[in-house]
Amino acid sequence: MARQMMIYESAVPVSHSRHEKWSVDAGTDFGFSRQINSVPLTAVEFPAAASEYVIIFAGTGDVVMPAVLLGVREEENLYLAEGGGWKARYVPAFLRRYPFVFSSRDDGKTLTLCIDESFPGCNRDNVGQALYEGPGKPSQYTQNVLKFLQQYQVEFDRTQAFCRKLRDLNLLEPMQAQISLESGERIALRGFMTVDRARLKTLSSEKMAELVKSDEMELIYAHLLSMRNFAGMRERLSAAAPVTAVAANADPQPGEARSAAPAQPAA
Repeated sequence: MARQMMIYESAVPVSHSRHEKWSVDAGTDFGFSRQINSVPLTAVEFPAAASEYVIIFAGTGDVVMPAVLLGVREEENLYLAEGGGWKARYVPAFLRRYPFVFSSRDDGKTLTLCIDESFPGCNRDNVGQALYEGPGKPSQYTQNVLKFLQQYQVEFDRTQAFCRKLRDLNLLEPMQAQISLESGERIALRGFMTVDRARLKTLSSEKMAELVKSDEMELIYAHLLSMRNFAGMRERLSAAAPVTAVAANADPQPGEARSAAPAQPAA
């Protein structure tokens, strides 16, 4: 299971027999994301996310997905504020769907709505939004959640197609970022990919036109522009430790500290 899914401690299918009297007080507490350093991002989110996050690509083999970096160390989220608030205007949909998630036992052919019962906002005290409003009848809130997750799944599938195209065009290149602290510690973030600008320029006019027509070129440039936000990551990290320099795509040096790679993508 991908590391991001660890935010779900006890996800079970939503059912009338089990959750008839349950309500959910979602609130704005993102404390559940405290120990993740990246989350998946769908392509439709690129324009909103590119101004505040570093958008990278992560995965292995045939499974590659975009993600936004939340931290440069393992189990570190620099976007989480004290009290569970979020230190950015845009919150990725992956986090906004919590405590709900789809599960599947047949490779996505059938999707089941699940809820993380460990979420503190789950209650039987009628606080927040009820999951059911009658015998076997999901409430409007539950129906809206279901629609949100269905749309999320649609965008997730579209994003996978976009990533397959990037891979087929050989545009993705392994990259790393290095951060040096005043203490002398150096942190190398590895295990992610970015679009290679030089390879992009060598595409045929037909391939370029295809990317433009499909609006995928806009996504590529949003991703490339988001690389500037590594400086913002440095500023966020400085709240915990002084930073003296940031270098992207730098070679690691013997003895330097290495952070964990960004968490692998998950639906």
